[in-house]
Amino acid sequence: MEYGWDFSVVLLRPGNWLRGFLVTMIYAIATTGAGLLLGLVCGILLLSRHALLVSPVHLYVEFFRSTPLLIQIVWFYYALPVVIGLTIPAWLAAGLGLTLYMGAFSAEIFRAGIISIEKGQWQAARALGMMPVQLMRRVILPQAVRRMVPPFVNQSVLQLKNTSLLSVVAVPDLMYTGTLLVSETFRPLEIYTSLAIFYFIILYPLQRLAKSLEQRDDV
Repeated sequence: MEYGWDFSVVLLRPGNWLRGFLVTMIYAIATTGAGLLLGLVCGILLLSRHALLVSPVHLYVEFFRSTPLLIQIVWFYYALPVVIGLTIPAWLAAGLGLTLYMGAFSAEIFRAGIISIEKGQWQAARALGMMPVQLMRRVILPQAVRRMVPPFVNQSVLQLKNTSLLSVVAVPDLMYTGTLLVSETFRPLEIYTSLAIFYFIILYPLQRLAKSLEQRDDV
């Protein structure tokens, strides 16, 4: 039996599609930015020699890197309110999960980038009498950032794809908008195919950017 494709259903509810796109981009940008800041702090703490500082940060990083993001979002929405006795709105639970997930991976990128700087750079800065904060801000981070940019772009691409998991807690992103339209039109093939194409249009340029940055860094 031949299936009759009808992509006209995708044009229904243009306002909902626009809202879904805006929600997706806002979450991607906000959680990526917050995750980078969290990752910077955690990445630097991982270099500390004090076990009391390193141990909890290491536990956080390894836990969030080793568990599925879907479970994290669901746990923050359903289980955390039971633990703390407060209701958490879906937008906050989803944002918290995405931010902590991004922060865990960013911490490892920062840590790896920082320790990749040659020991001579550290020793020269200390010989000049620089304090640790000055050393990191003026010498180490400016050099390490160039090496960190390609993995950060790759992780940002993954973060944008991960926003599709917002739909599990009914945050009205692109995926949730598509799911609602499927239940209304009973046309999952057309709608999910269109969603895949839409995500591809957004993400492909970012992937090419990451590739070009990696090639430039190898030169």
